[in-house]
Amino acid sequence: MARILGVDIPNDKQVAYSLTYIYGIGLNTAKKACAATNIDPTIRVKNLSEEQLTALRSEVSKYKTEGDLRREIALNIKRLEEIGCYRGIRHRRGLPCRGQGTKNNARTCKGPRKTIANKKVATR
Repeated sequence: MARILGVDIPNDKQVAYSLTYIYGIGLNTAKKACAATNIDPTIRVKNLSEEQLTALRSEVSKYKTEGDLRREIALNIKRLEEIGCYRGIRHRRGLPCRGQGTKNNARTCKGPRKTIANKKVATR
């Protein structure tokens, strides 16, 4: 396995899809990195030469990825929580903060249903 930015990327996949195993690099960014280094995105990682891998490593290191990106996102969420804005409160409570409703859905955020005694359910 080739190692880029501390992440082992799969050898048997195409370069563009292998790069998406790095946190912060999606398919579009991976294709841009391949284009910048003149590497065919459909070639397999195991067929890359050492010079191509080095060029790819230097190109990918220009993007904010892995630990730095995770830290920045965590700090952004922490800042929202500290200033007490709506989004921060929703993050703190573990509820959706992008405008989704929670009456019928949001089970992933809210967790399993908690039954409430004597709660009347309105019939339609």
